[in-house]
Amino acid sequence: MEKVEERAVDPDVKAAIADAIRYLHSGRSQKRRGGRELVRLLEIARLRASEESEWHVVRQVQDSLDYLDGSLLRPDFEEYYRIHQDGPRNELNRDYVAHTFAAVYHFLEWHYRKILENRQTATVDEVLQQLIDLSNDGRFVDAPAERPGRYRIVRGRAEMALWLERVLRYRIEVEDPAGDSLRIVSSPDAIAVLADDEDGLALLRAAELKRQAESLAEVRRIAEDPDATEHAMQTKLQEQPWIFGGRFVGTDARRRLVPGDEIDIPLIRADGSLHVVELKRSRGASIVKRHRNAWVPTAEVHDAVSQVVNYLVGLDEHRQRIYEEFGIETRRASGLVLIGYPAGDTDAAEEDVNEALRLFNAHLSRIEVMTYKDLLDNADRALGWT
Repeated sequence: MEKVEERAVDPDVKAAIADAIRYLHSGRSQKRRGGRELVRLLEIARLRASEESEWHVVRQVQDSLDYLDGSLLRPDFEEYYRIHQDGPRNELNRDYVAHTFAAVYHFLEWHYRKILENRQTATVDEVLQQLIDLSNDGRFVDAPAERPGRYRIVRGRAEMALWLERVLRYRIEVEDPAGDSLRIVSSPDAIAVLADDEDGLALLRAAELKRQAESLAEVRRIAEDPDATEHAMQTKLQEQPWIFGGRFVGTDARRRLVPGDEIDIPLIRADGSLHVVELKRSRGASIVKRHRNAWVPTAEVHDAVSQVVNYLVGLDEHRQRIYEEFGIETRRASGLVLIGYPAGDTDAAEEDVNEALRLFNAHLSRIEVMTYKDLLDNADRALGWT
């Protein structure tokens, strides 16, 4: 990060990076500090750099963020930036990667032959899907105690781990949902308990409903607070993608997919396509106005829709690169504008606001406008509380 700070040009970008470095070295007894606060400071530095079009700084800060969340491994990080060495590249790492590739391809060849032995008429797509499933399960390889020196891949563990991770992440607040899901699916005893204990599953469902109800109440409190910031709302909604409905499987961590555009909340549908959520003010926003004996959306609403249109245009233009780099499908991307909370901020009744937006949305194809109250009321009904 100190090298990145040296290469930054704009004073605001340098200051943002310096804030992250200062926090990093603020631990006791010269221990480095990390955690969510460091991530937040680095995200601010990335934003400042993107605003000044210092894309070399954006890339380097993003690498640091990837290293923090484990998507960029230490050998790659050190090799890429040559932090601890000069001269020739690390031959041990090179040989390790080479042997690993050889072993993987040998294993895939063996497994491919096994598939064809069992199913002579298997299509290419069927073989490919089995190899993909095997690759996913390979992350959960274990070493059975009864067979020293041997390893095994249990089929179906990846699907179980994904379900468990979502349960732990969105239903029960734990520090490391991915790590805990790995630990559980790697334990035959734990799997047996989860599979056989109906009361345990009932408790999980009850815990989920309780946690969701509490989170929904907090989001509504923020929406009704005239002094609440958009950042507070954004942070809370990012943690609760279920509020937007069951057609979304979660959020994506990458908010800047197109140079110059930063999405408030990028949601991912079950088919892998992107849904852009643009957050505007909940209280004090002008939603509708009177025009020729009818309520119509205001310029503030039209401006927000135009902003999302620009996002979608940018996503369409960069769809091939985005898909290749991030695996996100933006060809079918859509958008949602959240604005206003009809509770004294307008002369129109709530029914009039909803009717005006319903008519407005009927003439839009890929974008929908909704009030925060309408969104939260829908989530309430989904929970069965109203």
